[in-house]
Amino acid sequence: MKYRALLFDMDGTLLDTLQDIADSMNAVLKGYGFPVHPAYKYKKFVGGGMDMLARRVLPEDRFEERLVPDLAEKMNAEYSMRWDKNTRLYPGVDTMLDNLRQRGVRLSLLSNKPDLFTKMIYERYLAKWEFEIVMGACPGVPKKPDPYAALLIAQQMGLAPEQFIYLGDSDTDMKTAIAAGMHPVGALWGFRDAEELRANGALELLERPEELAGLLED
Repeated sequence: MKYRALLFDMDGTLLDTLQDIADSMNAVLKGYGFPVHPAYKYKKFVGGGMDMLARRVLPEDRFEERLVPDLAEKMNAEYSMRWDKNTRLYPGVDTMLDNLRQRGVRLSLLSNKPDLFTKMIYERYLAKWEFEIVMGACPGVPKKPDPYAALLIAQQMGLAPEQFIYLGDSDTDMKTAIAAGMHPVGALWGFRDAEELRANGALELLERPEELAGLLED
């Protein structure tokens, strides 16, 4: 088998977390008296970590860099109370993960979401599939699209990067996969569209999670 492992993004790839993220950040924005955003707009806001999310949601005419860490801190507090209210696996993800486990494919996960939340969500929704490594954003570790964490995961699993399929739903994920030397595959059920994924290097695009099995055939 050419590919021996999967490295997954989490939000927008395995789990639909959008409503809980939107509700949490909108609560923060309301507290500042800033306009809130409909949930669908968060598809473009997420993916770069909490500080980047804070930058993207602030109104342009009231943007101040000093507000970013405050918003991010308050977002962490709000999200800690709401993270599992609406979050769910995307349809077909359970079948996909069952299939991968049956084939003996090794599983790992890398998110730009803070490591604490990443591991909480993993334990609630994904632990039954026994991922070998689950990593969120950690102090001192560059966030995606820097390939450092992806390469570290490959090293810790004792595999070469080219033995991984990287499945994600954003430009950040495709850039990470390419920079790490992994096979970039785009998830069209996630937060971004086919045009963005292709433009950033996706070699395959999947309409449904179950289609991943076809990439594992020798």
